[in-house]
Amino acid sequence: MALLERVRQTLRQHALARPDTRVLVALSGGADSVALLYLLRQLQASGDLVLAGAAHVHHGLRGADADADEAFCRDLTADMGVAFASERVDVRALARERRRSIEDAARTARYQSLERAAAQLGAAAIATAHTRDDQAETFLLRLLRGAATRGLASIRPRAGRVIRPVIDVARAELRQYLRQAGGSFREDATNRDVAIPRNRVRHELLPLIETRFSPAATVLLARQAGLARDDDELLQRLAIETARHVVLRETDAIVELDAAALTAAPRALSSRIVYQVLTARSGGRSVGADHVDRLLALAAATGHGMVSLPGQYAERRGSLLALRPGRGPNAGRPNSFALLLSIPGEVSCQPGGWSIAAQPLRGADTGRWWVARGYEVGVAAGAVALPLTVRTRRAGDRFHPLGAPGARKLQDFLVDRKVPRNQRDRLPLVVDGHDRIVWVAGHSVGEDFRVIDPAAGVLLLTLRRLGGVG
Repeated sequence: MALLERVRQTLRQHALARPDTRVLVALSGGADSVALLYLLRQLQASGDLVLAGAAHVHHGLRGADADADEAFCRDLTADMGVAFASERVDVRALARERRRSIEDAARTARYQSLERAAAQLGAAAIATAHTRDDQAETFLLRLLRGAATRGLASIRPRAGRVIRPVIDVARAELRQYLRQAGGSFREDATNRDVAIPRNRVRHELLPLIETRFSPAATVLLARQAGLARDDDELLQRLAIETARHVVLRETDAIVELDAAALTAAPRALSSRIVYQVLTARSGGRSVGADHVDRLLALAAATGHGMVSLPGQYAERRGSLLALRPGRGPNAGRPNSFALLLSIPGEVSCQPGGWSIAAQPLRGADTGRWWVARGYEVGVAAGAVALPLTVRTRRAGDRFHPLGAPGARKLQDFLVDRKVPRNQRDRLPLVVDGHDRIVWVAGHSVGEDFRVIDPAAGVLLLTLRRLGGVG
């Protein structure tokens, strides 16, 4: 099938444009975007869409080369009789201001600029030149970063007003088409810089996979991204339906969730509900898998608990889970958390990077658990008032270390134990139902919880570093 017909098929299959849709081309000056401009001009001639113009974003990063790119795009569109818009953005200043990477800031600035150009030229859609190769590279990058189904869906044919008409076309095919059309383009030297993760995947990892494993790797990876997208779209629709029974109330000040209904939902749906709720209220802060896990763990616990999350905190009371803006009661401690610890059970303490588990020991199993220091300790089950909570330290905390004559300030204990200052606010504490410190994890059990008679019952508490032991 001819290239132009395949692009036309992509437009129709994904409903990217109608004959009266005004489309703006994101034009960098590179081969892919120039080829896209040529293709859409042909599609306009055949009545498939209306070419509203082209837009170029100057990121202010590459000096004279960037100036030459902008001039090339301006001259090209003038020769073709295509409307042109260009904008210069100080990406370095934006990255500093928002504390983001240059790559991330450039991406944000680019799409914001393209939206402004679309409004200027009256375009309903913005076409970018993402290809099948970009799709495969993105899939691999996200796979290596541990993305879930939503992330592995990679580059979607449509995202809001942004459309990708050549997402099913190989990069080499676009270059061949451009050569045959007699078109010229600009080469960006930074595309060869393997210090950039995407370029390492493009120039090192994908060629290795194609040479050593499968010459069709790019096609197969892009197809896998499409399958992930189909799965994600179905799961997202089911999650929206499930959310009607989970989200009880939503205002600017609070979101209330039914913890039992959230816990009862399949993980594939509950994680999506939580991600959407957290992202909508994060104030632009990044929401990751660990944040989703922390809120789901709080929902699955019993009684009272609190966790800090991006731009908000969640508190559980009974069967109600409430999310509020801000950093919660421990506003001065951004790493704070409070998680209910079931028996038996385990909780992950982020961002400290620890996991704590509890399990009862009886009979012969209790014989060796008289230790009260280290990463596995035994505590007297009868001395503990349930429920147990794993939390960070709070102002006024006092602790009676094992063998000490009496209680003292937890701060003084941590100083004596030479716990680094930057670790004290994320060190997990196990406290009982009366908020007494049972265990300063990894350091000492409280004197009141020493195992005196193992036959009376022992709780084994275990601390491990996430991703490994100890």
